[in-house]
Order: sequence, then C-alpha cells, then structure tokens
Amino acid sequence: MGSAVITARAAATFEPVGRSVATARAFVRDTLQGWGHGDIVDDAVVLTSELVTNAVVHAGTAADVLCLRTDHGVRISVADRYPEREIPLQNSGQIFAHPDREGGRGLLLCGALAARWGVEYTAAQKHVWFQLDLPERPAGTRSAGPALPVDALPVADTRVRVAVIQIDRGGCVSFWNDDARDLFAYDPEQVIGKPLTDFAAWPHTPGTGTGIAEALQLSRWEGSYGIRGADGRVIPVYASHLRVRDADGEASTVCLLVRDHERAILQSPQRTPAPDTLSQTAQSEGRSSDPFEVFIGSPAPDDLDGLLQRTVERARDMLDGDAAYLLLATDDETELEVRASTGLPSARQRFARVPVEAGSGRYGSARMPAVHEDLTAVPGAVPLLSGTGMRSVVTVPLKVEGRLTGSLGVAAEGPGRYTNEEALRLQFAADRIALAVERARLTELEKLRRGSLSFLVEASDLLAGTLDRDQTLALMAQMTVPTLATWCAVYTVADQASEPELSYVLHEDEDRIDGLKTLLTKVDPPEPVPTPGARVWTAPSDAAHDAALRTSLRSLGLGHSARPSTGPGATLATASAVGGETVVLPLVARNRVIGMLTLGKPTEEHFRQEILELAEDLSRRAALALDNSRLYSERTAISQSLQRSLLPPEEPNIPGVEVEVIYRAAGEGNEVGGDFYDIFPIRDGAYGFAIGDVCGTGPEAAAVTGLARHALRLLAREGFGGPAVLERLNAAILDEGPRSRFLTLLYGELWPQPDGSALLKVVCAGHPLPLRLRQDGTVEPAAEPQPLLGVMDDLELYEQTVTLDPGDVLLCVTDGITERREGTRMLGDDGLTDVLTTCTGLTAGAVAARVLRAVERFAAEPASDDMAILAMRVPEVQAG
Repeated sequence: MGSAVITARAAATFEPVGRSVATARAFVRDTLQGWGHGDIVDDAVVLTSELVTNAVVHAGTAADVLCLRTDHGVRISVADRYPEREIPLQNSGQIFAHPDREGGRGLLLCGALAARWGVEYTAAQKHVWFQLDLPERPAGTRSAGPALPVDALPVADTRVRVAVIQIDRGGCVSFWNDDARDLFAYDPEQVIGKPLTDFAAWPHTPGTGTGIAEALQLSRWEGSYGIRGADGRVIPVYASHLRVRDADGEASTVCLLVRDHERAILQSPQRTPAPDTLSQTAQSEGRSSDPFEVFIGSPAPDDLDGLLQRTVERARDMLDGDAAYLLLATDDETELEVRASTGLPSARQRFARVPVEAGSGRYGSARMPAVHEDLTAVPGAVPLLSGTGMRSVVTVPLKVEGRLTGSLGVAAEGPGRYTNEEALRLQFAADRIALAVERARLTELEKLRRGSLSFLVEASDLLAGTLDRDQTLALMAQMTVPTLATWCAVYTVADQASEPELSYVLHEDEDRIDGLKTLLTKVDPPEPVPTPGARVWTAPSDAAHDAALRTSLRSLGLGHSARPSTGPGATLATASAVGGETVVLPLVARNRVIGMLTLGKPTEEHFRQEILELAEDLSRRAALALDNSRLYSERTAISQSLQRSLLPPEEPNIPGVEVEVIYRAAGEGNEVGGDFYDIFPIRDGAYGFAIGDVCGTGPEAAAVTGLARHALRLLAREGFGGPAVLERLNAAILDEGPRSRFLTLLYGELWPQPDGSALLKVVCAGHPLPLRLRQDGTVEPAAEPQPLLGVMDDLELYEQTVTLDPGDVLLCVTDGITERREGTRMLGDDGLTDVLTTCTGLTAGAVAARVLRAVERFAAEPASDDMAILAMRVPEVQAG
C-alpha cells in the first residue's frame, strides 16, 4: 500500500462452493456501503465476483477476501490456497483471453476498472489485488461578495428572524419554527396541517402565471409575497423555496422567509449579464474568463442532473422566460429525452422522448436554432409544450464536434417574446456548456453501465440458483421492482396454440397489487411477438382510465347512498399506478416465445433508454431460466409418473393376516429404485408376496424392478410354483443382455388357515433371510439361502414351508436395512435381530415403524441405498 495509512479493515473467508460467490459480493457491498464509498461499490462487486469465482469454482479452493480503506482509496485482495501453479514470466508473450471467454476475464476487468492491480505469489497462496481510487469531490466557495465598509452593508433589525416553514406534498404546513411564530404570531398547532394558501397573500402580477401552488412544485424559487399575521395584517416577506425529498422519496418544500426589507439575507446574487457582455467586460479589464463558468457559476455541479438543472434555470433567467427545458439525444440521434426542466411539470415529463425531426419545416428541427413567436399558429411544433400554456419559445441545439447531443429551449406565456437576437444569445451559451454536458452524460452512462453489469451478475446468479417455476417467476418480478420499474407483470405461454396467461404481478406498493391484478385480468394480454426489444403497450393505461372515469361518474349519481366497495378511490389509485409508460419485452428461449415481461411506470412517467436496454438483457437471462425450470418440471413429472407405474397398487386385504410395507428410494426425486416389493392375490385363498433388490439404484435398476414385479404376478397366476416362477424370471433377466442386472429375491406364497395360523412356502434367492418372531420373543431365520438371479443359466431352487402361529411375525427386509452404516459400524443381521426381539406383541405396522426408526437413528447421514420393509403378523385368536 506504499505510504498510505490504513483507516479501516474487513476480512472474510469463503468456502469452495458456488454460493460463496454471491456471499462474497454481498460482503464487499456491505463493507463499502458501511464505509460510505457507494461511488465505487459497483466496480468493486464486479471485480470481486470474477476473482472469487476463479478461486472457488475454477481453482476449487477457499477464497480469502481482504478489504482495506486508506486515505486515497480502497484496496481489495482475493487469495486462493492452490500453490501448484506456474508463475507467469515477464515478457512471456502470453496473450490475455478474449473477454467473452471464461478464463482470464478477471484480470482483464482489473485492467479496465481498477486504478492499480497486481498478482502476488507466496509458497501457499496466490493474491490478486486491485485498488479503486475515491472520486475527488470539489470543495470551495459557491459565491462571495467584496469586503464593504460598515455603512454600505444592508440594514436589518437588531434581532434577525428567519422563519422556517416546511410544506408537504399536499401544500399543507408540516413544520413551523419559533421565528415563524414570532414573525406572524401563530403558534405551531394553529397552522400545522393547514394549507399555506390560508395564510399567504400571493401577488397577482400581470403577465406572470406562476401561482403559489406552482411555486411550491418548482425545485427552487425566490421572490416576494405576503403572510397574513394573526392580527389580520399582511406582512411583506422575501422567501427562498427549496424542493427536497426524504429518505423514503417523499417530496416537500422548505421555505425560508424574512421581512421584505431584510431580503439581502436570503436573496441570491444578481443575474449574470449576457455572456457576450461579460466577455467584453473581462477583456476590457485585462482578465480572462471561462464562458462556461460565467454561465453556470463556479464551482459547477459535479453530477449530470445538477448540471442540467442549473443550465435550465440560468437559461430561463438569462432570457427572462417562464420555463426552460433541456433534452439529451439518444445514441442514434433519432430521439431526444427530457432530462431537466423548470417552470414545467418536470415530474410528469422526465425521460419523455420526442423525435428529433418533430413538426413541419426547418423550425421543427432540433438540429438548428428556432424561434416560434406564437405556438398556437403552428400546433405541434414543440410537442413538449403542448397543453402547458406557453406561447413563444426559442430552441437551440447542443453540439459536440458537429454531432447533435441535445437541445435547449426557453419559453414564455406571452406571444412574440423572442427574436433572433435571443436565439443568438442562447446559442452562445449552449455552445459553451455542450462539451461539459456531454462529458457529464458519458460519465453517468459509464456509471450506469457498470452498475448494470453488477446487477446482471447478481441476477444471473439468483436465476441459476433455482429450477422451481414459481420461484423463477417471483425472482423475475422482484429483480425488476423497484430497481427498473414501478410494477411488473409476467405472462407465460404454454405452447404456440395457447393464449398468454397472467402468471405473476408485483407492485412496489403492496396495496396496489390486487387492483393491478384485477385490471390486467380484464385486459387482453399482449401479443407474443418474438421481435427483440421493448415495445409500448397502452392497453393497461387506457383500461385503467376508462374504469376510473366510469366509477367516478357512477359515484356522482349515488347521492347520499353508500359508495360501492370498489369506489373511485381504489379505481383512481390503480389508474394512477399504471398511468405512465408500459413496455413489453418478449421472453424468448430456444427460438420460442415462452412469455412476456411487462414493466410499467405510474402516471406520466417514462423509462430511460438505458433502463430498457438493461431490462432487455435481464429478459434474455430470465427467459432461459424460466424455460429451464419448465423443462425440469416436465421431466420430473414424467419421471415420477413412470416411477409410480412401477409401484404396486394398494396391498390386498388378507383375511387373518396383518401386512405392513415401508419403502424408501435413495436419491433426490426418486420414488422407485433397485429395491421393490409386491403383495398380490394368486387365486382364492392364496396370496403371493415378494421383496427384492436389483443391483444398483436409480432408473436403470428401476427398469429391472418393473420386469421382475410384472413377471412374478404373471407366472404365479399361471399356476407355477415358487421355484418355477424364479427360474423363469432368471431366464428373462439374462435375456436383457448388457442391460441385465443380478437380483436378490425373496418370494413366497401364503395361505391363511381356518385355525388362525398361516401357511407359507418361501424361496430365498440370494436375499437377506426372513426373520420369524415368536410370541415368546425368540427370533430365528425362516428360510435357507439359495443362489441369486441374473448370474447363472441353470438354477435348481427349492421352496421351504413355514407356519406362522397366532402372534407370530415374519419380517422381510432388503440389504439397505442390514447394511446401514455409521463410520465403520454396520447394523447387520445381529442388529436387526436385536431390534426385532423388542417387538413382541406389536402389530405389523408398529413392528415396521420400529425397525425403520432404529435404522434411521443408527446413522446421522441420509441413507445412500434403497430400503424396503415387509412385515406380516398373524393376530392372536381372541377368546370367547
């Protein structure tokens, strides 16, 4: 770090698993935000993501992330623990990979984004570090006046009082300080919550159309009016208004007021003379002046929005206009986007787009200065001013090296206010600020693109982390609201013949979701067009306004009757929520439209072009994730359906015998594996039962399971005895050739007897022996071992006869039970015998449940093999 002083430190270690990348990004983001360095968060997150991915995914080691803050910037290092690597040689001729390739991209990004970076090797670690410098923040005096003799200073009262009044978005007083109480004789409780218009005496100056309501909506305003005091007299005041918003985005206006004769306390410096006059004055005094600083003031705002707002305010003041606006050109120069205005409803017009060649004739073009003496004579010449009451306007282009970068306009309410002379003055100013505006725009665009890259990295990580369709839909909406849009709706298309279906709706205000969903269900869905890019969709806005109008008209005719539940309040709120621009982006995956992503803004708001481009990138990633979840769901459903077809139907009710079966298939999403069971009627009074284990698990083993189960039923019902059934099944398995697998099988036939006992004939072909539990607690094998199936062609099998007396239990299991392991320990036949010994007097269901519980408790890890338990019990004969 050189001589830099470390002022803060944070470190963390991340395990070599995929989810660590997202955790590392969150760690760096939270650390830098906590240090107050939000300006460099996006770059730091992108670089950390790439370097941690290299460590935990590609190198397969843990990653150590260290964040250091100094007085010059922030240094972040990522270290992995994989020492067996070649140390790169200087001048080795190595060429970095292409940015689109996976390998080497982290170092390319370090070279592009970091102020300094490097790689350090030790015997056990490799460190990749990068440093991001903190942006310089200009500090200095905004304005200053010369030192004056005391007798030349403005006169003020001995006790100077500055009333501080805050006005909420509804125009009502929300704060009233002590000086306001002293000046106007109102206590705070007398005025808080009441409109400012109840106390303000606003001057009605001819030719000035700005009222107090409009003044409170402007970003800044200064001027004189009166306040009616508690005694009814009007007190002349000079006021300075500043429009602000709190951390929750709620807008209000702060008003500072002094007595009018003390206006020097608040009044801003006098307007700057025209640029040409200033230039001549500076030359006559032998001083050099920067025309940009002359027009904007020094120091200039260091952000684009502040610079543009200062520009329109100075342009309006310079030409004594009622309104001014500035538009910036899109990259292809075909449209202009509103970025700043004063004296116009800026909240409604911001980011609105108009064509460059709007209007008729050369005066409608933004590429050259234009003067309109009366807009009513040329309707539509300046679309931005339609319906604003402005009559005359002068517009000039902003150009950099001959390329159109924007347009600056000043308008007035009266006709004939501007001539070519004003156009020349405004063009002179525009030429001086065009380069600074373009430089600030490019800086903002670069920050936005870096932030977009970070956003897409996290979005891709979230989308890739789930294969659940509903969760994917929810993630798509939650990533766009409120980051990209105020509300979002996702439509899905099942197939080409299906209509789009509204699948998910989200609004940043949860109270608006139900109304929005109801509205969208009544509107025909957008057409699923595969054309890339965002297209405007007006149906929701039109439908919402029509519904609001109809509801309002109905409410007017209700008289004193109760309002309907869906009254004008809810309808108007929904109309306001969707009243802005709405765009539709297709969700295209594998050359098929699988849905539409719909994004919307509230009343009169528009999307920035950069936001639409980011939304388009997101829609491509979301479409692939949604289609992957669809394919996964379909294949899972097919797999589960096929697996369920391999399971036997419900067990038959065997008179005089209790039967209980428990089956557990190993592997996520598997319902059937290599273990299987079956109980079925053969003929009147005779029942077959089987429990077997195919070598292996999963779908391949399940295929042999299906063959075995169906063959057993068919052969037994044809009248073959146990040995003949298994010999024919053995031949069928061997006929499968390379797909065949060996099989252990316990097969038996059962005959309930009139005396309450049960007669069994069993064949145990390589399977764990069945265990018989007698009433006195003794446990013994109920059969002898014989060769397994699927290995030899010629088998000589025999069956054994077992009689279950009342109270006896026959327990049959697969080797997933007996081979249950915990480290080097195994449950085994002895362990199973010990468990069964404790089951005297239990029902068949209780015996099977106790065995399963003992197996699960034997080891903490999940079972890695299929398990099947078949318990049969002959109930005790009830006396009398």
